Amino acid sequence: MTTGVPTSTAPRRRSPARTMLPLAIAAWLILEIWLLSLVAGAVGGGAVALLLVGGLVLGAVVIKRAGRRAFKNLADTFQQAQAGKQPTAQQPGSGNGMTMLAGLLLMMPGLLSDAAGLLFLLPPVRAWAGRRAARSLERKMASAPAGTFGDAFQQSRIHYPDGKVVQGEVVREDQPGGQGPASGPESGYRPPLTP
Repeated sequence: MTTGVPTSTAPRRRSPARTMLPLAIAAWLILEIWLLSLVAGAVGGGAVALLLVGGLVLGAVVIKRAGRRAFKNLADTFQQAQAGKQPTAQQPGSGNGMTMLAGLLLMMPGLLSDAAGLLFLLPPVRAWAGRRAARSLERKMASAPAGTFGDAFQQSRIHYPDGKVVQGEVVREDQPGGQGPASGPESGYRPPLTP
């Protein structure tokens, strides 16, 4: 049976990132546990528990504030669109995604994740990381092969037809004997579609 999907006999090679990511996560978890045990030995288990609970609460507050700000920005954009004004575009890296990431890092148990979350709360660090992530995403989407999600994303961003889209309409001729589409219920006049 043929499904149209090409089958290859050679096994696919695993990318280095897929190989190293589980190792990096395991190393990070071991380092977090080791640091927590060092701090617990130095100041006591109660202080470590308070640090973890404080990080959880601070992360929840940060995520809640970023979510409210994102909803307010969305509502403002809709109001501007309804008023007929062009919505103001944000600079890359100025959104709430990095703030929510900071809150998530603060909520995760561990001292390294808390330090990274506190770093992401600083506006210059957040803006730098946001711009870098936006550039990386743009590069990935631009280099995506045809027929993938990246290609569909790139096609959706086309504002003006540049040879990839041909505007027009379909004209069908009536078939002999009245069997064509012009003899059915859709035989009325239809104006041409305009962009």
